[in-house]
Amino acid sequence: MKVLFITRATLFNDQGGDTIQALETAKHLEKLHIQADVKLTNEIIDYSGYDLIHFFNIIRPAAILKHISKTDKPYVVSTIFVDYSEFETKARTGMARFLFSLFNADQIEYLKAMARWFKNGEAPGSFRYLWWGHKKSVRHVIRHSRALLPNSESEYKRLVAHYAVQHNYYTIPNAINQQLFIRPGENLNRDEQMVICVGRIEGRKNQLNLIRAVKGTAYSLKIIGAGASNQKGYLKLCKEEAGSNVEFINSMPQHDLIHIYSKAKVHVLASWFETTGLSSLEAGVMGCNLVITDKGDTREYFGQDVWYCDPASPESILSAIQAASVAPVNNLLIKRINTLYTWENAAVKTRDAYDQILSDKDT
Repeated sequence: MKVLFITRATLFNDQGGDTIQALETAKHLEKLHIQADVKLTNEIIDYSGYDLIHFFNIIRPAAILKHISKTDKPYVVSTIFVDYSEFETKARTGMARFLFSLFNADQIEYLKAMARWFKNGEAPGSFRYLWWGHKKSVRHVIRHSRALLPNSESEYKRLVAHYAVQHNYYTIPNAINQQLFIRPGENLNRDEQMVICVGRIEGRKNQLNLIRAVKGTAYSLKIIGAGASNQKGYLKLCKEEAGSNVEFINSMPQHDLIHIYSKAKVHVLASWFETTGLSSLEAGVMGCNLVITDKGDTREYFGQDVWYCDPASPESILSAIQAASVAPVNNLLIKRINTLYTWENAAVKTRDAYDQILSDKDT
């Protein structure tokens, strides 16, 4: 079987969780004897040699419309249905916050697509998107797909609630590299005052309120990640707000994170929204106690084994950090991640979905 992965144009220049998801899924499908070629949406692509197309990010439907108008190949979509609306209306700064307060979530995504076009030259790719708008475009992509591949049941339910379209779907979990992220010894001496946050530095990830939470405390905070290319002002704002107990470390390969995950007591992802939070899975399996946003689909993955916080409240974030920093390591969480949330498991579930979809196509 040959599968074509089509991803956003900035997958490598502006890396995020979807970068890891696409590349790790492709790599582990290869181990199951499925050839998975990763292409960017702005590339010229020959679809003819593929059995199936696998798209990523339902919130960028224009890129999907562009390709499905050129081929009748069956396709699936890893939805990665992130809701940016609370961040856009509550935490954006300047004119953008005022502007986005006037529109609903789909209208905001349409405006952002137009902004990427005019500012960065990222053309929508489909004129249908321009006159259909965002919501109708997403519904079209859903209805004509062979299946949706959300990262959780919660994500699928949110998608249905928002777009009022039920569809064939298979839940494919987000995951860790089990060969890379191996918990160090039980007696490792962790620093209870060391707090880390791994992820792209952008408004949705909410590093600014995390910085405010630990300001003036005894905690040392290491923020690890590159600034989002389209939010350079946000990184500047974070650095201006940071006290002497905050260190910024540029993004690093996953294997270089092992040492940091092994030393810190607490990992924080106080985002305005998370479908999962890959760095939370990685840090959790390495023995960090986790502070996680209560917005999105996180509870399906982490249950009661983490400390939840309100991303709008630095006081809530600090309270969760204080509790997590003195609690013992949660072995049940480590076991659950190692059992359920591995790229091997995700690849098998993806292969099974492909097999079912192509089998249905042939009958």
